[in-house]
Amino acid sequence: MMKGDFSVKVFKSFLSILSCLAILSCSLKNDALEYAYKVAGPNRCELEAVIDHYKNDPLKLKAARFLIENMPGHYSYKNIKAINDYYDIALNLTRSGLTPKAQRDSLLYLSDNLFWGLDQDLIPDARIITSDFLIENIDKSFDVWMNERWAKHVSFDEFCEWILPYKCVELQSFDSWRDTMRQTFWWNIAHMDYDDESYESPFRAVNTIRSEISWRIKPVGMYNRSGYPMRSASTLSHMSFGSCSDYVNLGVLTFRSYGIPVVIEETPSWGRYRAGHTWYTLLNDNGEEMRSEWDISSVPGGPFFPNQRIPKVYRKQYAINKERIPYHNKSIYKYPFDIFSIDVTDRYYKTTDVTIHIWESVKLVEDFAYIATFNGQSSEWTLIDYGEINKGKVTFKKMGRNILYVALGFNGKELMPINWPFIIHKDGKIEFIKNDYKKRESLDIKRKYYSSENVVAMRKRILGGKIQASNYADFKNAKTVLCVDSLNIPDKVIINNREEFKYWRYLSPDGSYGSIAELSFFTSDTILLTGTPIFSEGANENIALKAFDNDWLSNFETGQSNGNWVGMEFAEKQTVGMVRIVPRSDDNDIHPGDNYELRYWDGFYWTVIGKGIASDNSLHFDNVPVGALLWVHDLTRGMDERIFRFKNEKIEWW
Repeated sequence: MMKGDFSVKVFKSFLSILSCLAILSCSLKNDALEYAYKVAGPNRCELEAVIDHYKNDPLKLKAARFLIENMPGHYSYKNIKAINDYYDIALNLTRSGLTPKAQRDSLLYLSDNLFWGLDQDLIPDARIITSDFLIENIDKSFDVWMNERWAKHVSFDEFCEWILPYKCVELQSFDSWRDTMRQTFWWNIAHMDYDDESYESPFRAVNTIRSEISWRIKPVGMYNRSGYPMRSASTLSHMSFGSCSDYVNLGVLTFRSYGIPVVIEETPSWGRYRAGHTWYTLLNDNGEEMRSEWDISSVPGGPFFPNQRIPKVYRKQYAINKERIPYHNKSIYKYPFDIFSIDVTDRYYKTTDVTIHIWESVKLVEDFAYIATFNGQSSEWTLIDYGEINKGKVTFKKMGRNILYVALGFNGKELMPINWPFIIHKDGKIEFIKNDYKKRESLDIKRKYYSSENVVAMRKRILGGKIQASNYADFKNAKTVLCVDSLNIPDKVIINNREEFKYWRYLSPDGSYGSIAELSFFTSDTILLTGTPIFSEGANENIALKAFDNDWLSNFETGQSNGNWVGMEFAEKQTVGMVRIVPRSDDNDIHPGDNYELRYWDGFYWTVIGKGIASDNSLHFDNVPVGALLWVHDLTRGMDERIFRFKNEKIEWW
């Protein structure tokens, strides 16, 4: 069924610090400070020096104890020299003039070759942190808390999580990041115009700083693998490429350096997407938690993905989440759920506690079960939470609604389903998805992924488009042989015209900016015709070629809304019998020539119903179990695929 959906590197890294997580049991029985000393080993004297330094300052002493007592489980690279050498190269690359992509590719090569294995050799912070670094961090965090105008509303407990921590993410360097960030991003905040309304507002401060960050480093989003992440202050403050999480880390460190209270929050997986997401949340001076949708590119407090479905939201914190202690002590499967995260899903959405009965035929080897959402690529399912089994059933708490889940358990070899997949509907009601093998049906499928709002809007731009032909280059006396009046068109549309013409074009409707992904002309026997691309004013050859490159993710589109067209000049007059018009989209329509298979969930595995190469932009399948959970898988290419069921003559995506 499933052997795990996290990388080998992450798993090994987790095991390398697992010994430190013994605090999960003993710290509840003994003194947590003494246990931190034990984890520190020979470095104990550094931690004791911090406690001794603040013995006459009760509040700072309390903060120091908070940091040290929760330090076991936080970790860093063991080979400090090697990772610093890597960061030096990265910093030089940001100043080299190379494109962000070239920088990314260079660092990926170095990570895989000269610096391979650094992330598999980790060490607890308690064993390497110095008293000087910790004291400097505590003093500077107190300074901004007490003296900066953006932290006046922050209580001590809030301060401990939103400002105080010496790091905001694991593997972060022990450097003077508070100084570096303030020295790098200071201009806008230092030159804020005074007013009697917003001058002391944390919200205004965040927007002022994030604008400067965006202006100075001009961030470029890259979401595939990029080598070791930037975790030093020098590289972060010059980072020219990265993912949302990279720029969130940069923002949080910079905001905290000014005493602005922020935390990192994330979802391990969207409800209908294969990946997760990270953002930051601001604690405003009116007590409101204001979320950014994205990273430093987003203003916090606006609409938060109103059309997306999120199963879980976790807040990253510095303190150990003691509710996860039993799992890390007793589990056998050992999925690396973060012990420094807390569940805040119910602060975002209505949630439901769901209890699942375990099939009697299922034999598990541990007292925990897992809840997952569909992935479809790197693995079939993505684990997002766990629950403890009690008397043959398990309860998962605070689950996001309008999402399909499956509950899994570990049988000693693999994770396996413990009941049918189920939907938590918008009203909180639970519906299990079961197959009716006695009833079969047929269905036609035109996509392998749900249609987003943007896809629908882009697709509609071909409505009113025309195929025209002429024997004049300026299309004088053009003949319209086809008008697109429906989005439900076949892959090749028949042209009812027998005349020969030298020039053929697609004339886009006004307001569409010319949007079209692909244009092809065929003879009556479907032979592809080739010629010289021609195009309207406002376009150029490179733009025109995108309509003929057989890439359905590239688009002919101009900067002017009206008067756009693209077509072909043939060497001699031609009769066109068919034309292919592919609207701008996400290329998740059924793609002619691709090899597909239709799968259904049989309760334990995905079973193939049928397969074949698509000859059109629609697939037909017979003998499908009624009510089944289905999955159209493209064996040829692509990434985005979602499961669905056929209900009331309509496809319902999950």
